[in-house]
Amino acid sequence: MAGITGLISYPIKGCAGVTAHDVLVTPAGLAHDRSFLVTDEDGVFRSQRRSPRLALVRPEIEPDGGWLTLHGPGVDPLRIAVDTAAPRRDVELFGVAYQGVDQGEEVAGWLSETLGEASRLVRVPPEHTRVTDGLTPGTTAYADSSPLHLLSLPTLDALNERLTARGAAPLPPSRFRANVLVDGWDGVPHAEDGLRRLRAGDAEFGYAKPAIRCVVTTVDQETGVKCGPEPLRTLADYRRTDAGGVAFGVKLAVVRPGKLSVGDVLTVDEWATTAP
Repeated sequence: MAGITGLISYPIKGCAGVTAHDVLVTPAGLAHDRSFLVTDEDGVFRSQRRSPRLALVRPEIEPDGGWLTLHGPGVDPLRIAVDTAAPRRDVELFGVAYQGVDQGEEVAGWLSETLGEASRLVRVPPEHTRVTDGLTPGTTAYADSSPLHLLSLPTLDALNERLTARGAAPLPPSRFRANVLVDGWDGVPHAEDGLRRLRAGDAEFGYAKPAIRCVVTTVDQETGVKCGPEPLRTLADYRRTDAGGVAFGVKLAVVRPGKLSVGDVLTVDEWATTAP
């Protein structure tokens, strides 16, 4: 048995997460997750891979999505009415062309000042359609791939044991920017790798693929600074995949929308092999 211990959405891709006790799950993942995108002036998305200061931008989104407030270091908060009707502009995410609704000059100036590089903010258009890949296809706004990222605390504990054994500091869950944190499964690390169909609250999910980790995991989410080779160096010792990269946590697609709450029990209807 396992239960949900944390729910985190990321309204602006690459920026700080928003924790909640109760969250609505939409077909595209947690409500408002990655529904906004920071781009350069040419529409190419920014991420913590090259713009680690994104971690210092703390968004707040109203439940109905109508208002967005941004907080950042050394600048006054900015509150804007979310625009879904402005002309669309081309944006690029991992070399793929999409559309975005530009949110205007005021927020562009605020982000440019906070990040130290010319930036704009776009919102996913209401007519946006994007099918994600994996064993269970899904849809998402501007997430890297599948709409939901799940990570178990035993998996993180096992990594931290390896890190401390080599003299490195243990890492908090925030380094991995998961949407759903779970605990249980008798403390077995990487039990989530075997998930295939599961339910929690009113929602149902299907396994899509492993979460392949990138350099964003080396960014301290409190300071917005890259901090060296960990955890990628240690993960490379034991979590390499046949296709390349290192896997840590899993990506899920939404099979049935609903509501999730911290404390919900995960009911696994199908495992890849046998339940741990």
